[in-house]
Amino acid sequence: MANTCLQFTGFVMSFLGWIGLIVATATNEWVFTCKYQMNTCRKMDELEAKGLWADCVISTALYHCITLTQILELPAYIQTSRALMVTASILGLPAVVMVLMSMSCINLGGEPESAKNKRSVLGGILILLTAFCGIVSTVWFPIGAHHEKGLMSFGFSLYSGWVGTALCLLGGCIISCCSVDSPATYTENNRFYYSKQGPAHTGPTSTNHAKSAHV
Repeated sequence: MANTCLQFTGFVMSFLGWIGLIVATATNEWVFTCKYQMNTCRKMDELEAKGLWADCVISTALYHCITLTQILELPAYIQTSRALMVTASILGLPAVVMVLMSMSCINLGGEPESAKNKRSVLGGILILLTAFCGIVSTVWFPIGAHHEKGLMSFGFSLYSGWVGTALCLLGGCIISCCSVDSPATYTENNRFYYSKQGPAHTGPTSTNHAKSAHV
């Protein structure tokens, strides 16, 4: 029962983390850049938001974005972050489905428990790969933007990516650890099997037969 609860907790955390990564990938408020101090830029309405897909200008009466379509001219940190976040969004779908189908409350044609455990472990590994892609992207992007633009502050999209990455990392670890086969079950089954056959009484039985034959 405890193992099932932990597996369900890991599934919920992984699912929410995957949604957070999708939100971070789809939105463009990763970092806010500024030529001056951040408070000065807010007063002058010269705040710029930078994301994976567009550069935006944010002011009181204006929200204008320029799409980053020139892929070959983009900095390496933007191209790499794009690829990793898209990969994380794609990997999350089969990972979440595999973990969901390996729940003990779901039976697919009476398959053995070992097959469910293997599928759950594979799903947990995919979730950990999703978290790894999110870690690299959400750490490298603000560092690259800081070196390119200077002063900045973190945006909503970056926080969403950090939270999603943390949830996927914790959820993947919980699922992978809870899905390992327990050798105690097989040991108990083997003991029961051999005791049922009765090989343990072979010694005394043969001794009694020898005594009766001698008499």
